[in-house]
Amino acid sequence: MWLGPEEVLLAGALWVTERANPFFLLQRRRGHGKGGGLTGLLVGTLDVVLDSSARVAPYRILHQTQDSQVYWAVACGSSRKEITKHWEWLENNLLQTLSIFDNEEDITTFVKGKIHGIIAEENKNEQPQSEEDPGKFKEAELKMRKQFGMPEVEKLVNYYSCSYWKGRVPRQGWLYLTVNHLCFYSFLLGKEVTLVIQWVDVTQLEKNATLLFPECIKVSTRDSELYFSMFLNINETFKLMEQLANIAMRQLLDNESFLQDKSLPKPRRPLKNISALKRDLDARAKNECYRATFRLPKDECLDGHTDCTLWTPFSKMHIPGQMFVSNNYICFASRAEEACHLIIPLREVTIVEKADSSSVLPSPLSISTKSKMTFFFANLKDRDFLVQRISDFLQRTPSKKPCSVDREWKWNVADPSSEEIPELPSSSPLAVSPTSALSHRPVSFCAGQVPTASQGLLKLFRRNSDELSGPKGAKEKMKEESWNIHFFEYGRGMCMYRTAKTRELVQKGIPENLRGELWLLFSGAWNEMVTHPGYYGDLVEKSMGRYNLATEEIERDLHRSMPEHPAFQNELGIAALRRVLTAYAFRNPTIGYCQAMNIVTSVLLLYCNEEEAFWLLVALCERMLPDYYNTRVVGALVDQGIFEELTREYLPQLSEKMQDLGVISTISLSWFLTLFLSVMPFESAVVIVDCFFYEGIKFILQVSLAILDANMEKLLQCCDEGEAMTILGRYLDNVVNRQSVSPPIPHLHALLTSGDDPPLEIDIFELIKTSYEKFGNLKADDIEQMRFKQRLKVIQSLEDTAKKSVVRAVSGDIGFSMEELEELYVVFKAKYLMSCYWGNNRAAAARRDQSLPYLEQYRIDMEQFKELFISLTPWACGAHTPVLAARLFRLLDENRDSLINFKEFVTGMSGMYHGDLTEKLKVLYKLHLPPALNPEETESALEATSYFTEDVTTEETQEDKGRRNENGPEKEEKGTSPQDYRYYLRMWAKEKENKKETIKDLPKMSQEQFIELCKTLYNMFSEDPVEQELYHAIATVASLLLRIGEVGKKFSNRPTRKSEDCKASNTQDPVSEEESPTSEQSQNSAVEQQPQADHEDKASVDAQPEKTQQENQTLGDGSGEGQGSPLQLLSDDETKDDMSMSSYSMVSTGSLQCEDIADDTVLVGCEGSSAAARYGSTIDTDWSISFEQILASMLTETALVNYFEKKVNILQKIKDQKKVERQFSSSSDYELSSVSG
Repeated sequence: MWLGPEEVLLAGALWVTERANPFFLLQRRRGHGKGGGLTGLLVGTLDVVLDSSARVAPYRILHQTQDSQVYWAVACGSSRKEITKHWEWLENNLLQTLSIFDNEEDITTFVKGKIHGIIAEENKNEQPQSEEDPGKFKEAELKMRKQFGMPEVEKLVNYYSCSYWKGRVPRQGWLYLTVNHLCFYSFLLGKEVTLVIQWVDVTQLEKNATLLFPECIKVSTRDSELYFSMFLNINETFKLMEQLANIAMRQLLDNESFLQDKSLPKPRRPLKNISALKRDLDARAKNECYRATFRLPKDECLDGHTDCTLWTPFSKMHIPGQMFVSNNYICFASRAEEACHLIIPLREVTIVEKADSSSVLPSPLSISTKSKMTFFFANLKDRDFLVQRISDFLQRTPSKKPCSVDREWKWNVADPSSEEIPELPSSSPLAVSPTSALSHRPVSFCAGQVPTASQGLLKLFRRNSDELSGPKGAKEKMKEESWNIHFFEYGRGMCMYRTAKTRELVQKGIPENLRGELWLLFSGAWNEMVTHPGYYGDLVEKSMGRYNLATEEIERDLHRSMPEHPAFQNELGIAALRRVLTAYAFRNPTIGYCQAMNIVTSVLLLYCNEEEAFWLLVALCERMLPDYYNTRVVGALVDQGIFEELTREYLPQLSEKMQDLGVISTISLSWFLTLFLSVMPFESAVVIVDCFFYEGIKFILQVSLAILDANMEKLLQCCDEGEAMTILGRYLDNVVNRQSVSPPIPHLHALLTSGDDPPLEIDIFELIKTSYEKFGNLKADDIEQMRFKQRLKVIQSLEDTAKKSVVRAVSGDIGFSMEELEELYVVFKAKYLMSCYWGNNRAAAARRDQSLPYLEQYRIDMEQFKELFISLTPWACGAHTPVLAARLFRLLDENRDSLINFKEFVTGMSGMYHGDLTEKLKVLYKLHLPPALNPEETESALEATSYFTEDVTTEETQEDKGRRNENGPEKEEKGTSPQDYRYYLRMWAKEKENKKETIKDLPKMSQEQFIELCKTLYNMFSEDPVEQELYHAIATVASLLLRIGEVGKKFSNRPTRKSEDCKASNTQDPVSEEESPTSEQSQNSAVEQQPQADHEDKASVDAQPEKTQQENQTLGDGSGEGQGSPLQLLSDDETKDDMSMSSYSMVSTGSLQCEDIADDTVLVGCEGSSAAARYGSTIDTDWSISFEQILASMLTETALVNYFEKKVNILQKIKDQKKVERQFSSSSDYELSSVSG
């Protein structure tokens, strides 16, 4: 490649000049190429350690002038061919021109200008985004691609100098972190180490320090542990590795592959050696942290942050912290964690103005909102720029006025006495009727037709309770008053100051009248609701009347959702719950519906109207409890792992006992998935939910630890899991809320755990207080870090489970061992994943549906299958192999969706590797019959159709239509309801019903199909050690079978009319017309040979084919003995010099030309009258051969029998395939070490 001219002071150091002229030198790096000796080893080591570009470009061209001591590097090359091309261009285009100049400075100036012009011309067509990466980084990416054989679509994120510990010896080299791989290269004194690991194979990442390894990063896979140390910035490296591994886990979990953010703003000043991808990932990490801290919507992107102070009127002081600005929000977080948090939506902002600076308040900024609140920020470093950014965002903010709705809604909540709410007994007709109204007009929630559209179920079903006027009612009034005072001091709504005081009030329990409002504010659901007006109503309208697996499960669980509560003992509550759950399943089909969502949603509906409950459910499922409610409850399993880790840390005595009993895995899922609502009395559990919406998962974990701690003595004395579960169940049943004003709801779980002793009641507020005292030091950031670590472990564990399930499911019918099947599964999955991130489109990613059975989740298309087939097949056919692979794919793809799953894949492989000669030949035989034989291999489908008679076409169309109708309902059901398992149950039932196929069931093979079979066999034997014997054997067998087919014609009493011949042929195999191969060459040759063949009564064949000296080997007819033979007998020398010959009694010399084989030209013609009409003669459509005849003929040749019964080790082929593609998915051979001279 051409280089921008750079000065080189010592042209001879470490370089050898190979060519020279008065103006240029061509040099080679010492040690590269032949020889080199000790100097070469030292130079090579130096290049790797210093990351010299000479390692990738060992050739260069220097510009020189006679009197100057300064040289200019103008070009470099990775190969002699590349650098020679540049050298020749310089000699042809510049030498003559340069000789004209008198002044050497002019020569140098001209050369530099010319080189810069060439580079500019080459870069003109480059993509603009690649220019964002600095030159040094591009050079590193080039090295990475060359060293590890990566394609251009594999993007380098960053690279680091480090040491890899091989045994106890550190190997200094370079660690390259790409989007999908971790790569390492080292070359020290002739010892080369190359590592390539896919991120999807990483099971653990740890940063630790030991005596043996100073501060290092440990990368674990299923088969090895790798240690890297001596990083300049180990924290940055480790953080980036975590991010990339996390992206890979997301891909395994929900097909969320990495897409670079092209809208990322360019840095104001160029960043040295930082790629656009690295900036993108850094921005993602900051965005995730920002959204999690302030509970903002998923699409919110941080624009920037700056240090500042905030004036807090409640404490009359300035609090230091950071201001964060994004597209739709201005947020503030104090340095002291609990001092103050603030969220100001830009939709609420009315005025942003710069106040006058003073020594007390430098650079102040005031922001006023629609709710008449004003916030004062000071000590802003770049105030003018900040105000400009906020102004830009304000201009983009839509001019909607959700605040009017906001105020009205708050007024209703704040003063419940201002509106009379009818109390509905469960027998009221109003409680039953809304479903009918909603089913016809589901959007009119706000019109008041449906009570749950405007208020929570608790208000509709509030019973007359004496508690409201008793001590509990007084306590409730005091709580409300405390919150009203808090609203007065700290503000109300989204712009409220959130401080330690707010947390204290939440811990004491939120009053029932304020619960819905505060849940919406603390969870961030309010932001999404006001920015998506009408969204829920539209979803309800679209989802009504839809039927799929999710709606079926929802209907099944509706009446199990808090059946003890009066609100869900009638159709009003049930209908509201149905609408919310169905709308969410429609919004997020990836989750759809999961058990436990009904319990949580029913509680949300008690305190919120339907739309609010819907957005709270969105916040829960998509932000606060990520991945909890998918089909594999991954999020709950991740937090279960965190719970086990915290138990080891805080309760070490109990941890081991709990592990032995296996209790944690049982309790954590029921506790976490339903937020204790299913295991604790409702009045107590709802206080847990209050704190959860304010604190997040941190609170659930600390309460769980407090529960274990309170029962430690009893649990340590338990003998089995059942006893431990009884102890915990009884404890939770007796957690009471003595301040609740609602009438107590019977807790069904309590009936199962009641004992003889009177229960000891535990106050919920005491439990919460204890949890904060003992375990309140848990940090949200630490939990997020632990979540990453556990997510790696959980997802890889689930992948291992999936592999075992799939292997176990297919092992019964397949000849491969369990070990071979596991290795094949790894290769199959790696090929699928590679298509996701290296494919030209994202269609592959769309194929994976997590809700499907494991066997159906990974499926590959024909191109991927071809690649696997070529590397794994024992039947290597040279250039003909892709054709054979395509045929096998069509044979395996029974449902014609152009995708095959793992079972279909190993079934095809097993047919070639296992079984006796008969089974293997049966597979080969089927590959040359429809549907494996594609009509496109011979001629276009249009041409083929035009040659067939009308009645045949109609007959086929009707058959195809019938077949489509037969499969139609299944396909339609599969399309509209991909999650319906019944389709697969029926499919598997049909598989079991199918009787074992015998050789008598196989249809006969036509002459054209037989010639295709011979062509495949010829290619298959071309590289075998005993190919000459095999050629002779197949020539003998083919000649014999052609004569058998000829004789068979005489015993068939078929009508002579051509149309009847067509019909007879079609009746035997309706698809054969479209899928039988043809070519003009073979048809012409058959036409030439036909008259001679008719005169031959007998033909004996005996000629041994030889391998030709030509590039394309040839197989043709041999010499026939007796009268009428078309060819003279050739000598062995003539055979070698001209073409390999074999004697086929039916087919002429031209019909099996090897040029055709090499070019994948198909040799035979179509059947019936079509060919006759086209070529003016007839092709023998009566000729046919059966599988039994082929098998019997093959058995007469020992060479053929030995070839097909030869055992091939597929594990060795898998290992070779991995090395070629650099896919070290499960092999422990992670190191490719070789000595280079």
